Amino acid sequence: MRIVLDTNVLIRANPKSRGPARELLLKIISGNHVLVTSPFLLQELARVLAYPRIEARWRLRPEEIDEYVQILASASEVVAPAAGVPIVLKDADDDPVLYTAVAGKADVLCTLDAYFYEESVRSFAARMGFSIIDDTALLQQIRSVR
Repeated sequence: MRIVLDTNVLIRANPKSRGPARELLLKIISGNHVLVTSPFLLQELARVLAYPRIEARWRLRPEEIDEYVQILASASEVVAPAAGVPIVLKDADDDPVLYTAVAGKADVLCTLDAYFYEESVRSFAARMGFSIIDDTALLQQIRSVR
């Protein structure tokens, strides 16, 4: 399975976390799956992990953030998504995530962002050949495949 993890999932999957997002990331990169990322996702991840409220929660030092982003870049297929027509009308900054899934020929886009679950966005994803699912549902799906 080809999988894009949105920034909100990658944040929760950081090396200091112990929740379902971390387990999901580890299963993807150590299994028969392909993690798909883009320069946009990796840059956004580094930027958001440095936010004071995120830093206060996870206590990641700048060098730990850099290392995490480098590991993800090495463990993933990094694609260059093309710009397209706006899809997520309530937050245009989410469109590069969708177009990462398109460019990476993803089967799944895993996100916790409510805007991705709106009918117009889900319809776009279906037309492009991928589904949108949250981390706990995707983890359950991956666990059930033996």
